[in-house]
Amino acid sequence: MLFGSISYLNLLPFQVFLKRYLPGNAPKMSFNYKRAVPSKINAALKRREVNAAFISSVGSGNCDCTNLGIIADKKVYSVLLLEGADESDPASATSNQLAKVLNLQGKVLIGDTALKHYLEGGKSIDLAEAWHEKTGLPFVFARLCYNKHGDSVKKLAKKFSRTKVKIPQYILKREAKKRGITARQLTWYLDHIYYEMDYKAKRSLKLFLNL
Repeated sequence: MLFGSISYLNLLPFQVFLKRYLPGNAPKMSFNYKRAVPSKINAALKRREVNAAFISSVGSGNCDCTNLGIIADKKVYSVLLLEGADESDPASATSNQLAKVLNLQGKVLIGDTALKHYLEGGKSIDLAEAWHEKTGLPFVFARLCYNKHGDSVKKLAKKFSRTKVKIPQYILKREAKKRGITARQLTWYLDHIYYEMDYKAKRSLKLFLNL
C-alpha cells in the first residue's frame, strides 16, 4: 500500500502510531510513503498515485473515507488569515475555501509556518476559531480516505482511534527543532488537535461541504 502523508506536525501522532503498528503486521501489509502538502496529496489520491491519505475535507465528499479526520474545536493555531490583500495558500485546499465561506479577506497561511507565525506573536485570525464563532462547531480540516485496501485502512483507523499515542521525547525534540519551535510548544499544539469524527465533527463537515 502506498500511503500519502501530509508533511505537517498535526499528523505526527498518526505517523508515530504507524511506525509502531506496522512491524506486527508486516507479513500482511507492505507500506511505502509519499509526503507532501495537502493540495498535492489530494491530487495524488485522485490519480491513484497513493492508496490512502488524509486529504483536505473539501475534496473528500465523493471519496471512501474512514472515521478519522484532523479536527480542531475552536482554535487550531496553524490555519490563519493574515491582514492584507486576498491570497490563497497554494499548499491548501480546505483552508482557502473556509476563508471564502466565512467571507474573510486576507492572506491564508497554513501548517507549520502558520504555527510558528502565531508562536512568534504575529497577528492573525484563527480560521477554526472564526468557524466556531459562526457555527458553534469544531472544524474538520482533513479526512483519512482511500481508493484501495479499504479493509486494511479501516482496520488501521479503528486501531488508531483506540490507541493513546505517546510520542517519545527524542522525536518531539527532533521535529520541533526542524520547525524552529520547542518540544513543549509542539506538545501544546497537539493538545488542540483530535482525530476521531464525533457527532459534532460530522455535522460540521456536512455544513461546510453544503456551504
